[in-house]
Amino acid sequence: MSHASAVAEKRPSTLQGASLPKWSPWAIAGGSIVLAVLIGLVGGLDSKVQWGLIAGLLFIFGTFGIAARIEGRRQAKDRVATSLVWVAFILAVVPLVSLLWTTIVRGVKVLDFYFLTHSMGVVADSEPGGGIYHAILGSLEQVGLATLIGAPIGILTAIYLVEYGRGALAKAVTFFVDVMTGIPSIVAGLFILSLMLMFDMQPFGFAGSLALAILMMPVVVRSTEEMLKLVPNELREASLALGVPKWRTILKVVVPTSIGGIITGVMLSIARIAGETAPVLLLVFGNPFINANPFEGAQASLPLYIYQQYSQSAGSTAAYDRAWAASLTLIAFVMILNLVARGIARWKAPKTGR
Repeated sequence: MSHASAVAEKRPSTLQGASLPKWSPWAIAGGSIVLAVLIGLVGGLDSKVQWGLIAGLLFIFGTFGIAARIEGRRQAKDRVATSLVWVAFILAVVPLVSLLWTTIVRGVKVLDFYFLTHSMGVVADSEPGGGIYHAILGSLEQVGLATLIGAPIGILTAIYLVEYGRGALAKAVTFFVDVMTGIPSIVAGLFILSLMLMFDMQPFGFAGSLALAILMMPVVVRSTEEMLKLVPNELREASLALGVPKWRTILKVVVPTSIGGIITGVMLSIARIAGETAPVLLLVFGNPFINANPFEGAQASLPLYIYQQYSQSAGSTAAYDRAWAASLTLIAFVMILNLVARGIARWKAPKTGR
């Protein structure tokens, strides 16, 4: 081997600079937490939120300083961007986990089979006992009827906007869908309430379903519209080239291709309206007894039950515990809907090959 070759092998490559080890972010994060705790204790900061914010800032600035010294400013900027993403993720997850943990700890006190299968009946709000069976039944009926009304209208509206919508009418429909997406839930309740007052009608469950359907429709329209736009135009053109009518192409090609996303959007819209309280408070009015007929008489629902129990919990531990148990049940219901939506989306996702 020549002398030049030996020198070339010993000389370090100028393209490979120094880099931090893989465990360095964890070490910087640990050091930031320890330093933030010390600053909080010395500075007399009692809030753990302040400690967390200080730790996040120290983590970002510490990452930049260490990376800039060892790897250079360009790589340090990249690491700071990654650190910002992680800090933002933690800031979003921590309140959610805290809320879920608090609900579970306080909700399991009275959540049992008896609580799920009995109504309040003759039990006073200040007394222990009772359950949420009447509220679960009311929520299922009201949300189910709202879905039967809102989902078909929303899906058909989205099909019109994507497949047929042209000109002023389509622009007007799109504009009003955008407006309906942002309206407060109380406005939908007041609209149905005004109709009830015009016809001298008493509170009943179906009135709440109508208000929930109004809130549900724009969500279904938007999600279905985006799913239909993802269907390749080549599929439509191939079907039309074979002489298949457009309505049949939509029914047999476009909708089946996007059915997974459409169902997912419907399920998520159901989860969105399941926790609405204001329309139900105005239109359904609440009922401590079991009412299985949504077309006659006042009914209960889970959000309304939670509100009523919590409003009566000033001098009653039993009402307070029932409110938290009902909240945990409602969260479980929404989580199950989200898991079902994800399962359907994965099941109906287009199969990809090599």
